[in-house]
Amino acid sequence: MAVVKVPQNSKLLLKVQIDVSATDKPVLRQRTFANVKSDALDSDVFAVAESLASLQKHALVDVIRQDMGNIINQ
Repeated sequence: MAVVKVPQNSKLLLKVQIDVSATDKPVLRQRTFANVKSDALDSDVFAVAESLASLQKHALVDVIRQDMGNIINQ
């Protein structure tokens, strides 16, 4: 029997810096975009992330892709 992963939708997370704290540490927030197709190329997802980041005033710090999937025993 083999255990296989069945891809589901992914999420795109953008971490942005909204401020600097009193101790000079960055204050970060996360923007989440759900229902990213599991077969979308990483380069395409990154390009979308950059486009979305350009629409806001906060600086983009990090781009994260969370892939979801079911693990089944065949």
